[in-house]
Amino acid sequence: SNMATRWGICSAGKISHDFTVALKTLPHEDHQVVAVAARKLEDAQQFATKHSISRVYGSYEELARDPDIDVVYIGVIHPYHLSTCLLFTNAKKNVLCEKPLAMNTEEVKEILSSAKRNDVFLMEAVWTRFFPASVEIRRLVDQGEVGEVKMVRSEFGVPISHMPRSGQKELGGGAFLDIGIYCLQFICMVFNGEKPESIQAMGVCLETGVDETVVVTLKFSRNRMAVFSCSSGVKLLNDAIIAGTKGNIRIPEHMWCPTSLEVNGKETQYPVPEPYLPLNFLNSTGMRYEAEEVRQCLLKGLKESAVVSHADSLLLAELEDEIRRQVGVV
Repeated sequence: SNMATRWGICSAGKISHDFTVALKTLPHEDHQVVAVAARKLEDAQQFATKHSISRVYGSYEELARDPDIDVVYIGVIHPYHLSTCLLFTNAKKNVLCEKPLAMNTEEVKEILSSAKRNDVFLMEAVWTRFFPASVEIRRLVDQGEVGEVKMVRSEFGVPISHMPRSGQKELGGGAFLDIGIYCLQFICMVFNGEKPESIQAMGVCLETGVDETVVVTLKFSRNRMAVFSCSSGVKLLNDAIIAGTKGNIRIPEHMWCPTSLEVNGKETQYPVPEPYLPLNFLNSTGMRYEAEEVRQCLLKGLKESAVVSHADSLLLAELEDEIRRQVGVV
């Protein structure tokens, strides 16, 4: 049981870099990156040199055939999540796949049923839920520290429209799938995976047919409300608020990778470790928490995590589809 969890990294892009850096903040006897695969061998070789990884593959198939890997981290772009997940689940590999798990509900169902059929662990990498600050939020809400939650508000906006992936439909672009999902998953977490009674979404689309700004209102049972805004055109406050009958909780900023909480005005810090190499994204060493969750689930023989369960991923996908339908994004 004290064996290290052996990771294979699928794709040598920016997010895979950050994930690998995050793994290095965990004890070496617990987590080891043993292989990296990219579609171009030279990309994988560069990545392996940078991170001192011993095995290098110029195709995902070779990684899928490697017998010495416990779990594969999938960091490919959204539209390739389905085919890549199926490649590894069918090869009987455990999988941690970047969010969004897939492009729509049908694809998510296909991935989940393949994981079940092949009896492997699979989790959507909603890394935010594993941050110590998020664990504390769930504890506060569960124990009624703010009374009954009546209203949740969240926003995430960063000017990234200039980035090619953001505006291109075939690359899985659009603000909502990329960053709005953080607001949506937060609301779903606070309401404990409950399906909203109704959703109203409005948005503004780019000429390319993907959404640039989306505003969504959700109504849950017992007259509880939530609202979120996301934008790839402008910077927003990027905070989140949970308002209950006895008080409120605020994540002051970067709600998608929270390092502090204000509970009824009193602030507590939850810092993440320093990286040993420069990161591409803010607070990426916080991916260590989801990685440790994967290890704990594998040690217990679980096939899914209770924190981002298969049901959670399915609910997210269904809501994502409905929101985009209302906004007019196909």
